[in-house]
Amino acid sequence: MEQHYGICRVAVSPLRADPSDRAEITSQLLFGDHVTVLEQTKKWWRVRNAYDDYAGWLDFKQLADLNEAQFLKCNSNQFFAPAAVANQVIAADGSSYYLPAGSNLPLYEDGSCFLGDDRFKVLFTPHQSNADVSIDGLLATAAFFLNAPYLWGGRTLFGIDCSGFSQLVFKLNGIKLRRDAWQQAEQGQAVDFLPEVKAGDLAFFDNENGRITHVGIMLNANQIIHASGKVRVDPLDNQGIYNAELGKYTHKLRIIKRFL
Repeated sequence: MEQHYGICRVAVSPLRADPSDRAEITSQLLFGDHVTVLEQTKKWWRVRNAYDDYAGWLDFKQLADLNEAQFLKCNSNQFFAPAAVANQVIAADGSSYYLPAGSNLPLYEDGSCFLGDDRFKVLFTPHQSNADVSIDGLLATAAFFLNAPYLWGGRTLFGIDCSGFSQLVFKLNGIKLRRDAWQQAEQGQAVDFLPEVKAGDLAFFDNENGRITHVGIMLNANQIIHASGKVRVDPLDNQGIYNAELGKYTHKLRIIKRFL
C-alpha cells in the first residue's frame, strides 16, 4: 500500500487519543504541520506529526493531501508565524485564516506559502528560524504567552499545556523539542545544581510515582515561567515551584536540562 501524507489546513486541529469527538485531546496540529497517515477509518485518520513524531487521531477533513515530494520539501521549512496575534493568510478563494504563533509556512516565497497545491498569501512578516539562538529572544517569546490559559494538549496562545509551551517557545528559537515533558527531559545536558542555572534552561518535575509530568523555562536560578492554570512566573528552589497564591509548593523539582 502506498504511503499517504497530509498537511494541516486549519488554524488548529485536535489530535485525539481515540477516533471519537469525545476522546481526550492529547495534542494539536497547527496550520502547516505535515503528517504521515498511519491508519484510516471513514471519518478519522491516525497520523504522525513529522515535527515531533507525535501520533493521534483527527478528522481527515482538516488535512490537505500531500504527495511524497511535497512532504519531503516540508521537512526543510524555516518560516513560521511569529509570536503575534494577527497572523493572517488569505486562501485562493479570498477567505482568511488567522494562524497561531509557531504555525509552519511551507515553501514560503515572495509573500506566499503552499499547502500541497493550495497557495496562501501571507499578510505578515514571517519569523525565520536560524542557528543563532538568543537568550533574550527566547525569553521574549516565552513572555508572549504570559497568561495564556492552561489546556491539556494545547499548543496555542488561547490554550496551552506545559510541554506545548516549552516546545513552541524553543521551536520559534530554532531548537526542536519533543512533545511531552518526559520526552523533553531525555534531551539536553543536565545541570547539576540550581545555582548553576542559566536563563533558558528547562526544569522538569515529577509526581509521587517518579514520573516526569511538568516542565518550565527558567528565567534565572530563582524564577520559572510555566503553564499551570495559566502561563505564569513563580519562584523556584531546590524543593520545587512555590505558588504564592496557593501558599504551597505545587511541583517537585526532579532535573534541570540545558539546550543552549
